[in-house]
Amino acid sequence: MSRKLLAAFAIAFAAFAPAAPAFADERPVYTAPFSNVGVSGYDVVAYFADGTPTRGSAEFRTTHQGVEYRFASAQHLAAFQANPARYLPQYGGYCAWAVSQGYTASADPDNWRIVDGKLYLNYNTEIQRRWEQDIPGHIRNANANWPGVLSR
Repeated sequence: MSRKLLAAFAIAFAAFAPAAPAFADERPVYTAPFSNVGVSGYDVVAYFADGTPTRGSAEFRTTHQGVEYRFASAQHLAAFQANPARYLPQYGGYCAWAVSQGYTASADPDNWRIVDGKLYLNYNTEIQRRWEQDIPGHIRNANANWPGVLSR
């Protein structure tokens, strides 16, 4: 099956998924299957400091609440260690739009936005666009759903 066809199925499934958890996971922080690395190895400080998604390095890593986070520099690592809550993505790094809809889905680190000093990630570009149509409403709904969506 081609990548385009797989992507089309994933988008269609996410768009019409019921309120039940389509990609449910009871972990409070999203990590890829068989991985313990948060945000797919991207540097969470870079979103704030550099305004861009940046891959972290295994050279600059730390574990926070059982999840490994990687950083592009020693300075970013130190900033995270000084105040992890400032940099961690909302909803454990799950897709913000999915959580607003009442379920969980993975997130693509390239689909992100900082709102009121908080990092939000989304599943893909199309879902990011949907989320951006009503950011305050989606955040309100997601806040009401989180963390209950983890046990649905």
